[in-house]
Amino acid sequence: MKFFTTLFAVIALMNGFAFAAQECDVPASLLSSENEILRVAAEVKNKHRLDIAVVGTGSSALPGPDGQNFAYPARLQEALRQVLPGTEIKVVSQIQARQTTADMAAGMKKILADDKPALVIWQAGTFDAVSGIEPDEFSTSLIAGVDAIIAAGADVVLVNMQYSPRTEALLNVSSYADVMRWVAQEHGALLFDRLAIMRYWNDQGIFDLYAATKKSDMARRVHDCIGRALASQIVEAAHLKP
Repeated sequence: MKFFTTLFAVIALMNGFAFAAQECDVPASLLSSENEILRVAAEVKNKHRLDIAVVGTGSSALPGPDGQNFAYPARLQEALRQVLPGTEIKVVSQIQARQTTADMAAGMKKILADDKPALVIWQAGTFDAVSGIEPDEFSTSLIAGVDAIIAAGADVVLVNMQYSPRTEALLNVSSYADVMRWVAQEHGALLFDRLAIMRYWNDQGIFDLYAATKKSDMARRVHDCIGRALASQIVEAAHLKP
């Protein structure tokens, strides 16, 4: 779908990024969904405002004193501001490393009460896989958190784990990804398939995710592209014209 490529190109030009727009290219099939985010649509159209809470673990953040400015929650905020002019966009990060999905679900009601988001973007699964949490237990915790978000009147985007060719053979995340896809379908939530998107970037040679590097440049570029792709998915699912 040309919409996504065009959107990425426009944002890249407006933000003055030097890398090519195709670096952020994502097949439409990896972003499309039959589910809608109607609360987001209503907030933008009626209030010209959109409050988003990003809940997640370490893979939603970047290290360093200025890492939060380059992590995908901040890049998402900037991308949405560019494509939805006249709308006040606020993205609050509720990121804490080494949390299981059960830990995050237990704190979800407080986040909802404090931030009052119209949209919760919930990244989960990675630490559960590392910790050996059983998929059934993971599913129970994920459903509890999603139910709390829906009960509070907010929309949900579930973000699954990162793709890493270095750990693919050591850490089986497919069962957790399957759980997240099923929960999203059953609860009318969006799924941002970060795992498949990053695998696509790696397979296409857009990012060499296997290469070992101590530099943060590639991590920042990946997070920027994730923020752009999330913005595209949100705009499309809310039927908002960029």
